[in-house]
Amino acid sequence: MELFSYPIDEKYSTKVAYFSMEFAIDQALKTYSGGLGFLAGSHMRSANHLRQATIGVGMLWSFGYYDQVRNEDNTMKVDFRRKFYYFIEDTSVKVEVKINSKPVVVKSYFLPSKVFETAPVILLTTDCLENDYLSRTISHKLYDVNENTRIAQEIVLGIGGVKMLDALGIKIDVYHMNEGHSLPLVFELMKKYPDLDELKKHVVFTTHTPEKAGNEEHSAELLEQMGFFGDFSLQEIQQKLNYHESNFSLTVAALKVSKRANAVSKIHHKVSNEMWDFVKDRCEIISITNAQNMHYWADKHMLTYLQEHEDYQLVAYKKHLKKLLFEEVADQTGKLFDPNVLTIVWARRFVEYKRPWLLILDMDRFRRFVMNKDYPVQIIWAGKPYPYDYRGIGMFNEIVLMSKEFKNVAVLTGYELRLSKMLKQGADIWLNTPRWGREASGTSGMSAAANGAIHFSIDDGWHAEFEKDGINSFTIPHADPGLPVEEIDRRDYLRMMEKFENVIVPMYYDDPNRWIEIVKNGMIDVMNYFDSARMVDEYYKKLYDFGLK
Repeated sequence: MELFSYPIDEKYSTKVAYFSMEFAIDQALKTYSGGLGFLAGSHMRSANHLRQATIGVGMLWSFGYYDQVRNEDNTMKVDFRRKFYYFIEDTSVKVEVKINSKPVVVKSYFLPSKVFETAPVILLTTDCLENDYLSRTISHKLYDVNENTRIAQEIVLGIGGVKMLDALGIKIDVYHMNEGHSLPLVFELMKKYPDLDELKKHVVFTTHTPEKAGNEEHSAELLEQMGFFGDFSLQEIQQKLNYHESNFSLTVAALKVSKRANAVSKIHHKVSNEMWDFVKDRCEIISITNAQNMHYWADKHMLTYLQEHEDYQLVAYKKHLKKLLFEEVADQTGKLFDPNVLTIVWARRFVEYKRPWLLILDMDRFRRFVMNKDYPVQIIWAGKPYPYDYRGIGMFNEIVLMSKEFKNVAVLTGYELRLSKMLKQGADIWLNTPRWGREASGTSGMSAAANGAIHFSIDDGWHAEFEKDGINSFTIPHADPGLPVEEIDRRDYLRMMEKFENVIVPMYYDDPNRWIEIVKNGMIDVMNYFDSARMVDEYYKKLYDFGLK
């Protein structure tokens, strides 16, 4: 099999295997849930464009993440449907891993780099005839709710991934763990590099979140029983890593076995170093701010009009993109939106700390806001909660039911790559409302800004590195994080609404020239620094080649 369909640039010749539990490469390939996958997809695209010797290693999920559809009353329904793909190649190569002391066959499929203009990607599955039913279910659903299945998935990705690369004859210099899910790869590598210092030369790690749920912990004894440590006993690993806790943190272990790790924004860099300061013998955590592949995300006509200083065409084409989005709104909700009306979009993973409900904290004020005939607005929500996060699903459904009261408020389902791109191209304001210090990066606003949507956000994550309030974006100054949560939410809400009512909405209608200047400044600034070509170049310079040559 031809691994790369492009010649490798000499400065990117270090051979890298990028391990990720999810890859958002194309709408048709359902191997992602949200931001982590979007980031991995952009990484693969830019690795191709820069001709890097990087290969992705992930999982082929038989049922994807889930399909977000509707019940009869329009509330959200979780639907699992088997996926079939005819554009990936069966390598016919199989390896074996041990899970719960039983052999499990892992098959691999190959996504050639030319199919979607990405780095080549190896996709692993246990859903094959050689396995019993229980073993086949390991690769059924991304982030399975069952703890044992989740651990098994990580064994397949990590140990199975390293074994598969070896079986395919693919030589690797550096193994990149995109989050801690693929940690078992280091235990397979320990057989090749028994000296820990030598092992560390070949492993790097990206931590993506300060959230507890995103930094997995499991009983160390359960992990040993499941085969998480490969051919090593728990005691051997504990001694090797000097890590003896009964609850085994994947992030802590990853920091102990990597030559270097990175946080995904400057604020996250500070938060991560404080958060993991207690870890003995951990590697250095540096900052490499996330980015998105603008070749994929940015509308080419918008960029042309920006470069040619054609403001009239930029404005007119933005309205055209809004019309395309509004066709989807009408199709899903029966509501006809107006491309001349300011359109606010909140779209991302539905989880409590991102506060999808912040706009409706005060419903009386919200009603006045959306029913103002002098300064009309349209609001769209979209996003997927975790399929077993009943609190997140409840938040989504509350907003669905609330939206029935208004003809200019809509909630869309099916938030995947296709809808995400439509929303970013059709939004005037891309709203981001996390509690400060918990965002890490929040990359969706980058691709929104590239499409002429003004980013309006809490000053967290990447936004704090980008924002010039009132010049290229709008900013909500965060409340003191030491305050009670309810008071933080109240203060953030008041500052957000004051800016909406007194600055943003009046400017859109009364000062269109200033509005388009902010739009253009945002497009220019995001294209200059937040394209993933910069990010993957930094990975080579600061992570992959560091300490190797």
